[in-house]
Amino acid sequence: MARTRLYRKGKLESEGFPIADVSDHLGEPDVTVWFDLCTPTRADLDAISEELGLHPLAIEDALHANQRPKLDVYDTHMFLNVYATHFDPDNGRLESIEASAFVTERALVTVRTSEAFSIDQVQRRWDSGGALAEHGVAFLLHGLLDYVVDSHFEVVQAMDEEIEKLEEGLFQETLPGPGEQRRTFELRKSLVNLRRVVAPMREVVNTLFRRNDVIRDSSLAPYFQDVYDHAVRAAEWTDSLRDLVGNIREAHMTMANNKMNLIMKRVTSWAAIIAVPTMITGFYGQNVPYPGSGQPWGFWTSTGLWVVAAIVLYTQFKKRDWL
Repeated sequence: MARTRLYRKGKLESEGFPIADVSDHLGEPDVTVWFDLCTPTRADLDAISEELGLHPLAIEDALHANQRPKLDVYDTHMFLNVYATHFDPDNGRLESIEASAFVTERALVTVRTSEAFSIDQVQRRWDSGGALAEHGVAFLLHGLLDYVVDSHFEVVQAMDEEIEKLEEGLFQETLPGPGEQRRTFELRKSLVNLRRVVAPMREVVNTLFRRNDVIRDSSLAPYFQDVYDHAVRAAEWTDSLRDLVGNIREAHMTMANNKMNLIMKRVTSWAAIIAVPTMITGFYGQNVPYPGSGQPWGFWTSTGLWVVAAIVLYTQFKKRDWL
């Protein structure tokens, strides 16, 4: 069953009808149509292009994955490209699901690259919109953007919680292990990827918010303003978390260097304590006559010298916190 909907004067009149009937419905008065394509072929997009008069460049962008989030404006329609996101807290990895939309005066066509882009959640937003459905395509477009930006915001919140756990680990006496270091790296990588899909959304939503031909009634403007505010907050939050993870990684490296310096100081200190008695015993072990040679007092003198030297060195190193 095709995912299709028809609104007439703000009321959901029918859904699930064949996509081939879309052109017939668009000829009716006071009608807004939405239909969804998941992993369409070139033939599928060419067919709707003839019906809706879509630009060839927009068709190409919809067929080629990994486009940046953007809003292209053509004479008869707009082309929107966005990414919904999902974060896995177990491994710290981010999943981005791409989707596109063709926005005409009376129709919205969504093109998804995967079923992971939950169009069901978008439909639930439309169903809870109530009287706002009378705004037609602008109402449908708001629901789509609201789902996308909310997915960004949820991911940023989840990442913030994971980063707080990393911050707490900084105050432990033990150094971070390979697992914690790898998690820090994965979080930083995910934040970089998240920023690529979050940051451009400010420009996308702001452009729609300021276009009078999209938002014809001021009563819908606060809803687009709310989406824009969430997009800005998500982008700023992502930037701050990326800097924070970088600081945590630097702190890990600093702690490791400090630990290494402490170990080197201790090893050097003990080597010095051992070296001085070795020097003294080596002097008294010469095969030539020296004061006290062959005498008991000579033995006790050498013993006393290295004992005193060892105690003095140990005391001085301990005073400087080298031991």
